[in-house]
Amino acid sequence: MDYFTILAQTATETSEEAVVPIDIFWEQITSLSLLEALTFISFGVVCLFYGWRVFKVLVVINFALFGMMLGMAITEKIVGLNNQFVGGIAGMIILSVLSVPLMRWAVCLLGAAAGGILTSGIWYACGLTERYIWAGGLIGIIAGGMISFIVFKAAVILFSSLWGSGLVVIGSLALLYLYPKTSVKVEELVFSLKWFLPALITAPTAIGFVLQHKFLKSSKDWDL
Repeated sequence: MDYFTILAQTATETSEEAVVPIDIFWEQITSLSLLEALTFISFGVVCLFYGWRVFKVLVVINFALFGMMLGMAITEKIVGLNNQFVGGIAGMIILSVLSVPLMRWAVCLLGAAAGGILTSGIWYACGLTERYIWAGGLIGIIAGGMISFIVFKAAVILFSSLWGSGLVVIGSLALLYLYPKTSVKVEELVFSLKWFLPALITAPTAIGFVLQHKFLKSSKDWDL
């Protein structure tokens, strides 16, 4: 089945099985305390506007988290050990250490991933079939990867803007959920309007991209 056939089917199918785990995402948001929500917002604003200044730290954190999840999965599924903590720590250390000498490649991978997340969000917001959301994500991964290899600064701005936007949105939704007057309305918007979450993520990302580009362009001492 080629890609164009998949796109054609998404326009005609009326029933689908939900794939995007909105309920799990919402549970993580509602579990945050007031202090955690404010911390997310504060750190997210810094990443959103000045991610180009701290992008090396963000890269190491991202690969450390990915290494931890990968290590835990390998320990449980492949090695067959019950102690996932050891596998998680080992994976976290290995990938975080490797990301330092391979910083440029790591940034390009994160730029490609950011592109995939954005286009997947657009696919979800448009109400297309969730079973084929990987097709939308694949477009962003290819586009984001190509841009990242051609224009390195664009990759830095893209992934750090998306990272900061995600933190700000999660913290803001958690903050609104803590107040009874807004909690019910916010939950209703998240689950009833498919475009709501993608729009919340995309808008700050676009603002951060423009502002970071402006700040980076006027900075003469920025370097990899």
